[in-house]
Amino acid sequence: MMSGEVMLVILIVIGLIGRSPIIATAASILLVLKLTALERFFPSVERRGLELGLLFLTISVLVPFASEKISWKDVTPLFTTVVGFTALAGGALATWMNGKGLDLLRTEPHMIIGLVIGSIIGIVFFRGIPVGPLMAAGITAFVLKLWEWFGGRWPQ
Repeated sequence: MMSGEVMLVILIVIGLIGRSPIIATAASILLVLKLTALERFFPSVERRGLELGLLFLTISVLVPFASEKISWKDVTPLFTTVVGFTALAGGALATWMNGKGLDLLRTEPHMIIGLVIGSIIGIVFFRGIPVGPLMAAGITAFVLKLWEWFGGRWPQ
């Protein structure tokens, strides 16, 4: 069995190789907490970390409204054009898939390694942009559900 410290170092290296500073930074912070005997904060981070991250993400997305870079005039086409409706549907679908990805990560937390390595493959070979493990998990959950619907059983 691999120790937590070794796993975190591997995640740091994977994050650096894959040009994913968020993964590398997150693993580094957890490694520092672990090595400085501050593991008692792990349950709080696990319980509230995702909510806090999503809060800051949402704040950053809403800044253009607060700074008045986006006005109501810019928003109205969302409800009157095909592109706008498509953006609304895309946002709804993405958030639904993210929810399914969160469910998957809660039940299969070990899958994060595959998601991170898959993201690195996408960056290196397909010139992709890493947007985070939650969306990758959502897509994975969707593909697994399709597999089940078509009669496949995925091994544990």
